[in-house]
Amino acid sequence: MNIPYPAIRILRRGQRSELTSILLSYRRIFYIVGFYTAVINFILIVPALYMFQVYDSVLSSRSTETLIMLSLIALFMYFVFSFLNWSRSQILIRLSNDIDKKLSDRTFMAVLSGILKTGTISPSQVFGDLTNLRQFVTGSGVFAFFDAPWAFIYLVVIFIIHPVLGLFSLIVGIIQVIGAYASEKLTRDPIKLANRFHNEATNFLQANLRNAEVIEAMGMHTNVMKKWREKYEKVLLLQSQASHNAAKMESTIRFLRIAAQSMILGTGAYYVIQNHITPGMMIMASILMGRALSPIDTAVAVWKQFVSARDSYERLKNLLDAYPPQERHLSLPEPKGHLGIENCTVGPPGTQFVVLRYINFEVTPGEAVAIIGPTASGKSTLAKLIVGVWPPYFGAVRLDGADISFYNKDELGRFIGYLPQDIELFSGTIAENIARFGEINMDQVIKAAKMAGIHEMILQFSKGYETEIGELGGSLSGGQKQRIALARALYGDPVLVVLDEPNSNLDEIGEQALMRALLILKSMKRTILVISHRTNILSVVDKIMVLGGGQIQLFGPTSEVLQILRKRTEELARKAKGESVE
Repeated sequence: MNIPYPAIRILRRGQRSELTSILLSYRRIFYIVGFYTAVINFILIVPALYMFQVYDSVLSSRSTETLIMLSLIALFMYFVFSFLNWSRSQILIRLSNDIDKKLSDRTFMAVLSGILKTGTISPSQVFGDLTNLRQFVTGSGVFAFFDAPWAFIYLVVIFIIHPVLGLFSLIVGIIQVIGAYASEKLTRDPIKLANRFHNEATNFLQANLRNAEVIEAMGMHTNVMKKWREKYEKVLLLQSQASHNAAKMESTIRFLRIAAQSMILGTGAYYVIQNHITPGMMIMASILMGRALSPIDTAVAVWKQFVSARDSYERLKNLLDAYPPQERHLSLPEPKGHLGIENCTVGPPGTQFVVLRYINFEVTPGEAVAIIGPTASGKSTLAKLIVGVWPPYFGAVRLDGADISFYNKDELGRFIGYLPQDIELFSGTIAENIARFGEINMDQVIKAAKMAGIHEMILQFSKGYETEIGELGGSLSGGQKQRIALARALYGDPVLVVLDEPNSNLDEIGEQALMRALLILKSMKRTILVISHRTNILSVVDKIMVLGGGQIQLFGPTSEVLQILRKRTEELARKAKGESVE
């Protein structure tokens, strides 16, 4: 059988993961829960003892006083049992909350880091793993491990009553354990495969339903549904197979359990007839066998939960180990905006693919730089490098001479304004989105909105700045989302502003507002980098950078770069004309 807890294997190797350390920090609480559980299990012998005394002492002596005294003692013990059971539940509730408090924020940051570096992590699965693990560790499932030693104690008492009854109970327990193991083995592989195919089918469905408009417009319903059904049919087949196997084993174990409860009474009755034991002992043995098998029943009932919790533990442990907490640095002075890129080579995190290589340039406060180049030339990659989303394979990104990795991200973030190419707004109010979901400073919110040219537009909404925009900004047009995202980038007067295709969804009015915002930022001595395919933006920038082939092809004052580009265009035109003449 598998080792009950993955942490045991880790400790045996002399290693201790972050998650293991957190869980082991609660070992004193588990000792207390274990002590409470021991007392509770001891009290659970009381019903058997009470029945034994009633049958063998009270009924034979016909003593009302003895019956009353035994009943009072039993009631007192039941009261203690209820109190300890309630106390144990309260301890586990508080433990559950504390585990969540310690792990939820840490898990959030690990998920964020994982998405930035790989883009393949599913937050819903990770937090599902956290909930699954927390509920198992602090729920009824963990009682099976605390109750297990008491099964042996109950069996010892039954052996004392009569060895044959003890042996009978032991054999029933062993068969039940074997049955539970066989059931788990028969269902483990089908369930694992079913879960894998279920995730594939769900991910396929989620990815395709994002294009619901395309599916509806071009009548792709049947084709997409057929493709999804092919994946989902595998899930149903494997789940049916697992359920069929589990049902057979469950029926067998249930028959054994019911039959054994009656047969031990029959066996006990035989030895009562032979005057080897008393009727009270017979009843006591029957009750104690039920108590001895109860932890096994519980273990069988929670086995799937345990296997699921074990898998959740492994995935969560690997995630936290792969993305450790970010090291806190000493706070640096507020930057002025001097940007320096030193010999940087960069590509998507988690891969060896190089998009840009040996990039070197500087931008001083008050300068606006336009970054242009053909598709897939690395413009968006450069933007992600500058703001610290993608770290370089080697080289350094410096802000006022300090590597941006030396800044604490929560401190540096307020000095950076970033508008990505793919616009994402969050579920909440317009004011919350512009204020980056921090404490809302309405003066700053309105200032940013006015710079982006959307203050009047926002006032036209039903609730103004308190208008809920829905998840991903679904209630807004592409241009509205882009301008609100621009206001978010400008919020708090950042010293470094990086805008990736900020005018891709803008109309003429929106583009004029963008131009005004850039001029205001230049007057404020901000460092500005703008990626754009539209030539209008070039009229307000000081320098132009041309990317191509993974490197900087040109970088200099706007007039000089435009002149060089114009000459190259003319040369290409002459060559094309000459070739056509020939």
